[in-house]
Amino acid sequence: MSDLTPEEAKVTAWLAGRKEAMVALLREMVDTDSGSYDKAGVDRAGQVIARFHQANGLEVEIIPDTRYGDAVKARLPNPTANDQRPVLLLGHRDTVFPQGEPTRRPFTVKAGRAYGPGVADMKAGLVIEAFVAAAFAECGGLSSPLTMLTTSDEEIGSPSSRPVIEAAAREARCVFNAEPSRLPAGTEFARDQRQSVTSGRKGGVFMRAEFTGKPAHSGANYEKGASAIVDLGHKIPKLQGLTDLAKGVTVNVGLIGGGQTVNTVAPSAWCEIDLRYVTAAQRSELVAAIRAIVETPVVADTSAKLSIKGEFLPLEGTAESQKLFETYREAAAGFGIATIAEFTGGCADSGFTAAQGTPTLCSVGPIGGMAHTPDEFLEVESIVPASQTLALSVMRAAKLME
Repeated sequence: MSDLTPEEAKVTAWLAGRKEAMVALLREMVDTDSGSYDKAGVDRAGQVIARFHQANGLEVEIIPDTRYGDAVKARLPNPTANDQRPVLLLGHRDTVFPQGEPTRRPFTVKAGRAYGPGVADMKAGLVIEAFVAAAFAECGGLSSPLTMLTTSDEEIGSPSSRPVIEAAAREARCVFNAEPSRLPAGTEFARDQRQSVTSGRKGGVFMRAEFTGKPAHSGANYEKGASAIVDLGHKIPKLQGLTDLAKGVTVNVGLIGGGQTVNTVAPSAWCEIDLRYVTAAQRSELVAAIRAIVETPVVADTSAKLSIKGEFLPLEGTAESQKLFETYREAAAGFGIATIAEFTGGCADSGFTAAQGTPTLCSVGPIGGMAHTPDEFLEVESIVPASQTLALSVMRAAKLME
């Protein structure tokens, strides 16, 4: 790239020589068990990142949590910057997989693709963010402070991390979230030099409905019972019927259960409901509609209660976030990578930062796919270009957002 400033050239050259080190850190991260509910494991993964930061001269703060994993915040100060708002690099280290998954499926590389639990979603993103921070610590060149926040519970809705994320976003001038970028439709390999980042994400509300009926012997006293299961059954089509694909709204009753024994009129039942929506304005009406369906009895002498178990906010595009994307796109183009932005129904922590009014760009990690499955993969050759593109984007966005 001939149009780089001396500072940009120094940072990107430093990153160009770190591929093996990036893969080594990724291997260590993937082979560290870190399912969302495994606090000890998630904290071990956090210590891997914390040690890397400390070895590279960043200030590290551990934000403790008693139930879920601790948050790890690393800072690279810049006392001479006129604007002390940092650029925020965001990511999570928890995975969806059960305990012991890295033992069953350790990090491997086959035919240019890396495999293992969380390799793309999103441990590779954390690796490039950590190396970008290390590059600035070693080479300088960044006109703003930098913060990297690594959280522990994104895969379950960030119940402990959300307030930490929101507080960090309010302090920041802009946010880059290194969820995996994707191969555009019709593209098979990273060498095709094309990628897709995320322009917008749906919001999601994860709910549980508890139904209470009256037990009775199903043979001798059937008429004295009130089945919670039957009440739930009548409501499932009504809940699913709230789906409006034209508006981007989906309601999915994904889990159900209940009953006592086969010969007892069911005294209890439950279901879990996934709501996805596009704009913040849709949320209240939809949650109210779901609550009305759940809590209005269909079967006499039954009752029900709806509770919200987790939630993500939508990532809605703004003029400022579009500037971030253009900055990123131009940086990627300098490495021969054509970048497009796409909307996705998946949720991420970037919705929380965008809701604070902070310009946010999501999915700037290396290219990966098949997340949440045993086939999850990462294109190894995308690691260095992704780190270089992110570094240039951070440097340029820091000036753009002053």
